[in-house]
This record gives sequence, C-alpha cells and structure tokens, in this order.
Amino acid sequence: MPRTRHFHLHLVSDATGETLLNVARAAAAQYISTHAIEHVHSLIRTKAQLDQIVRDIEAAPGIVLYTLVDPDLGDYFDEKCRDLSVPTVSVLEPVLTAFQAYLGTRSAGRVGAQHVLDADYFQRIDALNFSMAHDDGQLPDNVDDADLVLVGISRTSKTPTSIYLANRGVKTANVPLIPGMDTPAGLLKSRKALIVGLIASADRIVQVRQHRVLGLSSEDRSAAYVDRIAVAEEISTSRKLCARQGWPVIDVTRRSIEETAAAVLGLLAEHRQKIQTIQSTD
Repeated sequence: MPRTRHFHLHLVSDATGETLLNVARAAAAQYISTHAIEHVHSLIRTKAQLDQIVRDIEAAPGIVLYTLVDPDLGDYFDEKCRDLSVPTVSVLEPVLTAFQAYLGTRSAGRVGAQHVLDADYFQRIDALNFSMAHDDGQLPDNVDDADLVLVGISRTSKTPTSIYLANRGVKTANVPLIPGMDTPAGLLKSRKALIVGLIASADRIVQVRQHRVLGLSSEDRSAAYVDRIAVAEEISTSRKLCARQGWPVIDVTRRSIEETAAAVLGLLAEHRQKIQTIQSTD
C-alpha cells in the first residue's frame, strides 16, 4: 500500500472561505495517496493580515489558493507568494474573466456577495427549520406543505440528504419505512409534494446498521435489524411500495449525499414542471 504523502494547503479568503474549501477538497479528493493539511485564513481585508499569512506560508510552504476581490490585495499577495516561490491560484479570477468577457462589464468587487441576507437566504433558513421539524417520520399535517418527502428503510441516508436539500432551499420531510407498520395515510394521498424512495444494497445497509448497533444497549438490538435476509425483504417491500405509488427510486449504495441530492433535485425540477403544466391547463 503506497505511503500517504502530506502537504500544506493554504486557503486565503476575504469572506468565509467556503468556496475555497469546496474547490480545494474537490481537487484534493482526486489524489488518493495524499492528504492536505488545511490552513484556512478567512475574513482577510488588509495587507497587515496578508503579511502574517505570508509568514505562516513561509513556515509551512505548500499550495496557496485564494479569493480576494480587491485587486490591490490580490496583486500584493501574488507578489509576496512569488517571492516565496510557492504555487498560487486565484480561484475566482478565471471565472470572473469569463463573466466579464461575456457580459461586457467588470465585476462589482463586493466581498462575500454570495452571503447577503436576501430572500433566498431566508428561504434556506425556512427550509432548514421545516426539515428538522419533519425528520424521521414527523410528517406535517398537510404533506403537501413539503416540497419533497424522502422515504426508505433505516440507514438509507434520508436525514443527511434532507438537511443537504434544506440548505438548497427545499422543504424536505423524511419517513422511515418500518417492517410491520403501515405507510402514513397522508403520504399516500399527497398530490403536490414529490415523494422519492431511497434504497441501497442489502450488504451496504447491513454494514451500516452493524456499526450503529454497537452503540445500542442489548435490549434495543434486534437480530432482524442486521439479518441480511430480513434486510433484503425490507428492500423488496420498499421497492414494491414505490412501484405501486409511482414514486421514483434512487439507489444510494455508491452515491455520496451530494450525488443523491443532485439526482433528487433533477427529479424535483421535472415534478415542478409537471405540476405547473397541470395547473396551467385547469
């Protein structure tokens, strides 16, 4: 097995640094035998702050990624990093250049503009509150208050996917499908909310459940919960329910939360288009 190589990764931002983290981790994930030691420098607005960061980089040289909207600060930081001979990338610069070329106008240079307290921000907060209040079978009185309902047997990533979607502004409830228990009647009567079934392979679910039961007391454990045949039956029953109801199904066995959410958002866009078409013809 190849030895893991560690390297320093300096992320410098005049805002929260979330954009840089996402970009850096997406790139670093492509290098299996390496591990990035992240140094996050956020809310950087002055040359004095940059001078301190340059000293930190000199002490632990590595790759430098930055987002500095102020061109003077960007030029100053570039020059300092060149003096240290460290590789430096202005992450937003090529994107802003493309925007400028297409739109024919320069950017406004607003620091942290993506974090403004606008209607979209409050929609995301509202969706997050909704999703947390309607987690794990806590359906709203009117299911159609939700944009989306995720259903599935235990350990199919319903809750983390719900929270991720809430951060995209989608009001999401999730309902566990439990052996021997009826599907909530309100769910079967829904006409507006999109209902999506999440499934995974029996082996994957058993593996995740086995890790979970380690933290349970003996009286809370059920042999059927981690029995592969019983789990396979749960999956089969879940598939049949979704087929009867016409609910789309997503297999999350080899999907990350982000990939599952992307697939759900695609289905939601199609669903909303259908609803809009129906309403326009009524």
